[in-house]
Amino acid sequence: MSDPGLENPARSALFTDLYELTMAAAYHAEGMAALAVFELFFRELPDNRNYVVAAGLEDVLDYLEHWRFTEEDITYLAAQMPMPAGFADALRRLRFAGDVHAVPEGTVVFENEPLVQVIAPIIQGQIVETSVLNQIHFQSVIATKAARVISAAAGRQVVDFGSRRAHGTDAALKVARASYLAGAAGTSNVLAGKRYGIRIFGTMAHSYIQAHDDEAEAFEAFARLNPRTTLLVDTADTLAAVRKIVERRRKLGDKFDIGAIRLDSGDLGQLAKESRALLDEAGMRDVRIFASGGLDEYDIAALIDGGAPIDGFGVGTKLAISADAPSLDMAYKLVEYAGEPRTKLSAGKVICPGRKQVFRVCAGECMERDVIGRYDEDVPGRPLLEPVMTGGKRLPAARVPLEAARSHCQAQVALLPEPLRALKRAEEAYLVSFSDALKRDLARVTQSPRPEQ
Repeated sequence: MSDPGLENPARSALFTDLYELTMAAAYHAEGMAALAVFELFFRELPDNRNYVVAAGLEDVLDYLEHWRFTEEDITYLAAQMPMPAGFADALRRLRFAGDVHAVPEGTVVFENEPLVQVIAPIIQGQIVETSVLNQIHFQSVIATKAARVISAAAGRQVVDFGSRRAHGTDAALKVARASYLAGAAGTSNVLAGKRYGIRIFGTMAHSYIQAHDDEAEAFEAFARLNPRTTLLVDTADTLAAVRKIVERRRKLGDKFDIGAIRLDSGDLGQLAKESRALLDEAGMRDVRIFASGGLDEYDIAALIDGGAPIDGFGVGTKLAISADAPSLDMAYKLVEYAGEPRTKLSAGKVICPGRKQVFRVCAGECMERDVIGRYDEDVPGRPLLEPVMTGGKRLPAARVPLEAARSHCQAQVALLPEPLRALKRAEEAYLVSFSDALKRDLARVTQSPRPEQ
């Protein structure tokens, strides 16, 4: 029988760092099995970001629901690390039986705010760290990048074109999902379309035109098979290709039915203006102009500011790898064990002890400030962390359709103060503070420090 972990690595219990397992073995040997609280958060925003869009929770919950060690896993581990008495049997029986609280996917979050809380026996909470971080980190990075691209497009269509240069097949699928969550119209990736129910886009590459002896005949043949299609016009001479399209329309009328042209190189702004003029003069005002070719949010904003009559954008590499901010300083830390608050006092990495909640205060239709407090505090504002899993079982309310998460994300971005939606770093950061009670907890633990967690 094949190993399910090899068929779907994202569900394998071995998708973890070795030190998670060596710590788990030590906990087992010492009889440490009390309830622990781990929190996932990021310490600082990248220099060119004003917010982060939380994403990846769906995959985390799926992973935890299916989390288990197979016999093949245990045999492999026994050859790789010391296995204290009874540990192999403990791994055989191990299932995630904890609780999870999280902010809904698509929620806008800020520095030091818990995005996910895992409340479980310490061995369980420890081993799942790597996968939880992996899923939340990458998808939040991409969703944030996509939200910026979509903001820059100012209502124009944005499509994910990044699969071919994404960092692996799993990353390409997650880029498609995270981009759609943030508001993209769809993706070029067919498997992502099938898996997530996302609209798929795509017509032709330069190779199709190159394979024909005559560009105009290639256009005609393709349009005959694909009514309302998009034709790529920059294989040779962009404006000459647009003129060929105009001539074919004059010759064939409605039998040559195209929906758009795509510009993929050159001075996109100038070419869009000249192409629009040619199309409009020919009465082809319904033909849209779509642009691609190494674009990101800065390029799109510049094109729109320059008056380019572009109706939609395909965004690839710079979205798929979040080129200008490819990572977050994200961490997953123990904040409570056996009912006692725990902290970390490393320089520059101090964490507030104890389980927390984030309370958001809005003024009308605008976010005003967040307060990070104890999870059971009575603090003004709406609590962001919600229960999504109890006893290892996902709650019905946590089964959120992607379309609903997408709508939530768009509503969240709309609530941001206008300077925070800008592409450059805002002069005044969003206000996030710690409650007085949480500050007292930190002071109390700091005065009698425990060993680092």
